Amino acid sequence: MSGNRYSFFYKYFFMKRIYLIIFTLVFLCDFTQISCQNVPDREDLKDEANSTSKKTTLSQDDIQRFIAKGWVRYSDFGAKGDGKTDDLAAIVATHAFANQHNLTVKGDDKATYYIGAKKLTADVRTNTDFGTAAFIIDDTQVEDRNAHIFSVNSDKQSFKPANVTSLKKNQQKIDLSLTVPCLVTVTDSHVRRYIRYGLNQNNGSAQTDVFVVDKNGVVDSNTPILWDFNQITEMEVLPIDETILTISGGKFTTIANQENSKYNYYARGIAIRRSNVVVDVLEHRIIGEGEYGAPYGGFIYISNCAHITVKNTLLTGHKVYQTIGSAGKPVSMGTYDININRALNITFENCRQTNDINNAVYWGIMGSNYCKNLVYDGCTFSRFDAHMGVANATIRNSTLGHQGINAIGSGTFVVENSTIHGTSLINLRSDYGSTWEGEFIIRNCSFVPRSVKSGSVSLIGGYNSGQHDFGYTCYMPGKITIENLQIKDSDHPENYEGPAIFVNFNKDRIDQTYVEKYPYILTREVVLKNVTAESGKPLRVSDNSYMFKDVTVNR
Repeated sequence: MSGNRYSFFYKYFFMKRIYLIIFTLVFLCDFTQISCQNVPDREDLKDEANSTSKKTTLSQDDIQRFIAKGWVRYSDFGAKGDGKTDDLAAIVATHAFANQHNLTVKGDDKATYYIGAKKLTADVRTNTDFGTAAFIIDDTQVEDRNAHIFSVNSDKQSFKPANVTSLKKNQQKIDLSLTVPCLVTVTDSHVRRYIRYGLNQNNGSAQTDVFVVDKNGVVDSNTPILWDFNQITEMEVLPIDETILTISGGKFTTIANQENSKYNYYARGIAIRRSNVVVDVLEHRIIGEGEYGAPYGGFIYISNCAHITVKNTLLTGHKVYQTIGSAGKPVSMGTYDININRALNITFENCRQTNDINNAVYWGIMGSNYCKNLVYDGCTFSRFDAHMGVANATIRNSTLGHQGINAIGSGTFVVENSTIHGTSLINLRSDYGSTWEGEFIIRNCSFVPRSVKSGSVSLIGGYNSGQHDFGYTCYMPGKITIENLQIKDSDHPENYEGPAIFVNFNKDRIDQTYVEKYPYILTREVVLKNVTAESGKPLRVSDNSYMFKDVTVNR
């Protein structure tokens, strides 16, 4: 279908709504990114919305034929794929049958499946090849904004051990006898961590950790226990799937919601809650973003699992909307196409996004919490982000856009062979204390600072006054190693003094009279090798020479 015809159907659909409720709604869309997808007329959907909800009756011959083939298609269970009929019920039925008989699910070649308002989720437990099929997810009117369209789940059953009542930080073995390696999630609700500071301030979250143990209860050294758990209030052990489940293909388009701009997150995408999953050659685009809308919690939502790879995949940044935050002031709402929570060993490989990674109209594409071992490899994204902590992270062979790297956490953070845009090369999130208990290694990179025209360029950004209790001691990286870095700061003002290693983390901490209620532990050592700036200016330590006077810099 041509771009003009697509645009006609799109405008026709919303003009009908204008006449009904007597207001003007303006959409900001880029139709050039939509290929061969037919946005249906609303009246057609009303007539046909329930047609696929009727159960498809299968004969024993049909069942045996599907089993012999080893796969089923959505059309086998009544999906029309015409871009108008709501096919979600048929999609759900297809996966239910495939799960029962351990069959692969395939999309119909060149079909366009319309997914409307229904509160239904397809339970995916077998390999799924969407192929060349397209999916239109209409979020303009939904029964439940929290209902994922697909949920990739495990057949394994979790359990809650009664004999483990406490854990120690870096404990190497727990008292569990298992048959396979397991993912362990543990909580102590008596302790509050990540007590947020700023416009989205809150009272923090219950202390939580997630890690892997082998069948003897030995903790994987790459997923160490991060806290002391003196009184465990909840503990769940989930066996890790040994086989890899693959999700491939598919061109998804979300018609954006039109809610008021409040923190009512939408989750109508693909949830992954099973370990050992590969997502390959998937595409997701967004249309219909107007002057207001509710934020999104991730089209790809990864949680409570380990060993996930998303590769060769095309995603889209969401438009930023503002609301009033918990501090009573306007705040931009984070809105994501990737969301990762309580997950370990997650890799994005050779992925990119459809919109300009340096266009600030769109929020950073990714957010995460309680994760370990996150990797970008060969990706072009607008942001890497870790809200409530990541233990170990790697960015290599990648380009990051206007929101750059924002993180707190622990362990080793490696950035190599990459180009990083942003206010700082690495920004330690000030709303969570600008903390990193570990080491930074930066090598063979280019840094393109957004703030060069203001005359303020720094490699490590953040803020900590030492007056707020975040629920933990806050650290700067103990050691920072920077090798072969080029700083793109040629477009500087006349009074530019040159780039600095550290931003001024606390403008009030300028002499010994300043007292921190919650001391901020600073970097011990910085190692610099072949760090150059296009301006020709030497790399300084910081505008706040007093604060960083005890940092050893080896050049």
